[in-house]
Amino acid sequence: MQTNTLGKTGLEVSRLGIGLSETGFNLSQNEEAQAAEVLNSALDRGINFLDTAACYGLSEEQVGAAVSSRRSEFVLATKAGHFLPRGEGEDWTAEVIEESIDRSLKRMKTDHVDLLQLHSCTVEVLERGEVIEALQRVRDAGKTRFIGYSGDNENAEWAVNSGIFDTLQTSFNLVDQKARTTLLPNAEKQGMGIIIKRPIGNAVWGSSQDPRPYEHIPTYTEEYFRRAGVMQAEGALKVELEDRILTALGFVMAHDEVDVAIVGTQRPHHLASNIEMMNNDLPISPDAVADLQDRYDRLSDNWEQRG
Repeated sequence: MQTNTLGKTGLEVSRLGIGLSETGFNLSQNEEAQAAEVLNSALDRGINFLDTAACYGLSEEQVGAAVSSRRSEFVLATKAGHFLPRGEGEDWTAEVIEESIDRSLKRMKTDHVDLLQLHSCTVEVLERGEVIEALQRVRDAGKTRFIGYSGDNENAEWAVNSGIFDTLQTSFNLVDQKARTTLLPNAEKQGMGIIIKRPIGNAVWGSSQDPRPYEHIPTYTEEYFRRAGVMQAEGALKVELEDRILTALGFVMAHDEVDVAIVGTQRPHHLASNIEMMNNDLPISPDAVADLQDRYDRLSDNWEQRG
């Protein structure tokens, strides 16, 4: 598995990481063995970047149960900011941040994470400074090595321009390319580690129907599916690839600013397929990448990033 240095953190990370929202939300406690197979298979096959969040269902407990004994083998990133249970308290307070990391460490059976990220808060919250100061206290206490921001659009632009954060996690894929011009160049210039979420666009490219990966968020992929239809209406790409997932993953990996792209799956065979593509089928044709960029630039009506 190819590795990159995660910006100014100096951490060496696999270029393909695994996002744990799908296992956390979609697998129950009775399916712990399946979550463990996904996590251990990822580590066994060279993935060393695990990305989760306090609010991703059972994901942190799954990390603790399945791979805490292998803690030295992976870079562990989580996110904080939302009051849990969701909707039952105030988000984005110092208390929430500090309680969240303590809960996360307990769940994942570790004494530190490598990266603690603010989870998609607004410019207003960032400018208040309370949550940033809380993150810095958590770092100074040794509970995280580095701090980052996870989010999109003007909120992510503020985070990048602030110079405060070590990393940026943001949405970028063939139907969500705004970050290509608004975020990635400046984040790279700042020396930030760049983590891409939703890199395969939730598998909408070439799909005959909306994938709807989350039962609790039935509209999650609706806009991505619509955009794919707009772009695909122009017909085949100049260089058409047989595998639609390879098309999506290859598009993101063609951008050198990307340090690691996190793909979520609850199915071990999908994980294995993604790893095979990374190891054997990249890069994809530059003409296909250019065609996708051109279609987006011409057809998107100032499409906003999707969180």
